[in-house]
Amino acid sequence: MQIWNSVLLVLQLIAALAMIGLVLIQHGKGADMGASFGSGASGSLFGASGSANFLSRSTAACAAVFFACTLALAFGSNAGRSGAALGSGGSVLDRAAPAASAPAPAAQIPAAAASAAAAVPAPIPAPIPAPATPPASASK
Repeated sequence: MQIWNSVLLVLQLIAALAMIGLVLIQHGKGADMGASFGSGASGSLFGASGSANFLSRSTAACAAVFFACTLALAFGSNAGRSGAALGSGGSVLDRAAPAASAPAPAAQIPAAAASAAAAVPAPIPAPIPAPATPPASASK
């Protein structure tokens, strides 16, 4: 089963890259075909309008392959875990929520709590500031 998933994934990546390339090659409806293939477009490999049809059909074929690979990978992923993870093959929403367990209270040792309280020093009071004296005036 793993080898088929790998083959489908590689085929999907190739189809995606080919589709990106084909879309970038295509020109819009307003673009002149003579500008991209030269003035003698009728003598080209696909004919005067054959390249547009070939590129659009190739893009559609790549999109169909990409879509089919995506569906096959999704189906294979869902079918592979339906028996193991979901139990009866139901939806994720059909499963019961796991019970939340309360954390166990920490054991307290009375002697340790008393020694920790005794080890904390008392706060030192802040010094009281002296009253401000006015500066001596220099007007004599």
